[in-house]
Amino acid sequence: MLAQVPNLFNRRAVLLGSGSFCLAGRVLATPTVELEDFGKLARIIDGDSFVLGSGLKVRLANIFAPEKEQDYAKAATLALAALLEGRHIGLSYTGPKRDRYGRALAQVYTLKPDGSPDQWVQLEMIRLGYGRVRSYADTAWQIETLLESEDVARQAGRGLWQSNDFKVRAPAPNPLAQYVDSFQIVEGLIISAAQVRDMTFLNFGSDYKTDFTVSIARRDRRKFEKAEIDLEDMEGRRIRVRGWVELYNGPVMWLDHPQALEFTHRDLS
Repeated sequence: MLAQVPNLFNRRAVLLGSGSFCLAGRVLATPTVELEDFGKLARIIDGDSFVLGSGLKVRLANIFAPEKEQDYAKAATLALAALLEGRHIGLSYTGPKRDRYGRALAQVYTLKPDGSPDQWVQLEMIRLGYGRVRSYADTAWQIETLLESEDVARQAGRGLWQSNDFKVRAPAPNPLAQYVDSFQIVEGLIISAAQVRDMTFLNFGSDYKTDFTVSIARRDRRKFEKAEIDLEDMEGRRIRVRGWVELYNGPVMWLDHPQALEFTHRDLS
């Protein structure tokens, strides 16, 4: 039974997959979601967060819009405002309901008067080119759909993909070291894979002390195995990874879930 949204703010409702979304010419069925909070927009904070009329602060799960000092930050904020202003909004939780700042960490939907979905806001922001996919182990939901949309936006040069701030990085260690302590997408060829004590290392160069490395803790290996990713058979594979770049010997990215890793045969653009 669909929620009659105007009369059910802050009540629990089940939303069935009765709508559809469009991606690269394909129609995608609306995933079955459970809505728990409703409201209308009070104000926009930035390109991936806003406040409902109830005062609840909301963070869009699994996307990362440009930050204030970056290109396209204002454009992303305006894009989110255009999607949400005057609309009934429903929130679905696919992991922890609150982040460490107390914001609702939600999948966000605009709704039709009968409570059925109109737009999945995360997908729209990615499609328009005003966000990058940023998954976490505990909220990694429908990531493949978001990644497909991101790839289309990137290839088309929409929004933030016109800026060098957000380009897919090569794994060359010296240029990549400039982006330590920031979220990046890196693509390259794995030269070797190694198991050392409780860690798996995917090396993108011959010198692990200076070259870019992806590191996966033993406790997280099972997640990759369930996704049918053989971490011991990665040599010669071209992958794209996304996450926070740190410095440990050379640049390193720590992965704790398989959705942050993509296999690709495309050249860097």
